[in-house]
Amino acid sequence: MSQATTIRVLIADDHAIFRQGLATIINRDPDMQVIAQAENGEQAIALFEEHQPDVTLMDLRMPEVEGVEAIGAICAIAKSARIIVLTTYDSDEDIYRGLQAGAKGYLLKETEPDELLNAIRTVYRGQKYIPPDVGAKLVQRLSNPELSERELDVLRSLAQGMSNADIAAALSIGEGTVKSHVNRILNKLDVSDRTQAVIVAVKRGIVSL
Repeated sequence: MSQATTIRVLIADDHAIFRQGLATIINRDPDMQVIAQAENGEQAIALFEEHQPDVTLMDLRMPEVEGVEAIGAICAIAKSARIIVLTTYDSDEDIYRGLQAGAKGYLLKETEPDELLNAIRTVYRGQKYIPPDVGAKLVQRLSNPELSERELDVLRSLAQGMSNADIAAALSIGEGTVKSHVNRILNKLDVSDRTQAVIVAVKRGIVSL
């Protein structure tokens, strides 16, 4: 690859030491160059617009604007944006949301440097990069029934330990409606009680405690 076709990379992560480590690995490759670094999603969107990088590495959990939202915003600016999620989170919901927002690849931060560089090259060529273990979780997520927005509201309330009466008051709906939502949540998550529903939801990354 000639100097004229060097892969220009944007890094978005809120941990400075991790960003610097990534930059060192990437800049050591003669075919790549880190052209900008963002410490939150808002900066990532602005720096993408300014520099138009070839590949963007995006963390999911960042202040100001989170990764999934930033990915969506960038893909709205440039449909051909090549973004790789690079995160510590590997729940099926995180993987699904990242790729649904427009990411072309998904890597965990424990990834070896060679695999990272390979992923950047692969996505740069216009292909997707999804490791087998990540792909398996994505398939599992796609096979699960979707929860509606209202069911997600109820599930988040359950995770906070709220009673049906509390949930009904908070969401301005009837207690009977709450019970119906809870029953549908249990069916969709394939569990038998509220506690199991919360455990499964946390494990899958649907809600956080």
